[in-house]
Amino acid sequence: MKINWGTGIVIAFALFMSFILYFVFKVQSNSKYDNELVVEEYYKHDAKFGEEMLRIQNAQDLKLKPIITVNSDTISIEFPSVFISKDIKGKVSLYRPSNKKLDFEIPISLSSSTLLIPKQRLVGGRWDINMEWQYNGKLYLTKDVIYLK
Repeated sequence: MKINWGTGIVIAFALFMSFILYFVFKVQSNSKYDNELVVEEYYKHDAKFGEEMLRIQNAQDLKLKPIITVNSDTISIEFPSVFISKDIKGKVSLYRPSNKKLDFEIPISLSSSTLLIPKQRLVGGRWDINMEWQYNGKLYLTKDVIYLK
């Protein structure tokens, strides 16, 4: 049977479309390729954007900022010594962009100026650290990114 060029083009298009559809269905059905949202309730989060920017600006205006240090077995967050440690309240959110199931929060409750987070809870890769805290009624938001091996 002889195939002319028109039939060959149709067969080539059909094979190409089948190839593409196979990968689309494979990615959509496999949980390994999960398409998660960055924020669950995006519009509610977006409505509070102005407040968030004010808290970020408050943190940027500080002369001495909290310092995040990655050590061999811990992540330490050291607040400036000008703050009274017991008066700092808030939470530290560790956000894993590639897997929502690994996200967790730690409340800020200090007896010294340093908050320690054990690295055994963290897998290697990128982690976004959001610190929402307040001191003397003023709200602060600090965002940082760390990479673990």
